[in-house]
Amino acid sequence: METKSARLTVLIDPNKKQAFEQLCASQDITPSQVVRQLIRDYLDKHGVEYGQGTPVKNPQVKS
Repeated sequence: METKSARLTVLIDPNKKQAFEQLCASQDITPSQVVRQLIRDYLDKHGVEYGQGTPVKNPQVKS
């Protein structure tokens, strides 16, 4: 688990937000946990490396 936190603000339709929060509650998981997992899966899918002290490596972005 990450030791530091950063805030990510997302704009979403209020109806989708409510449905998402209700679904998360029914599964006894927080919306933040779901979003963090989605981000990890997305990074893995695209081969992006990340971690403490590790520079982010994204094959899609030229340094």
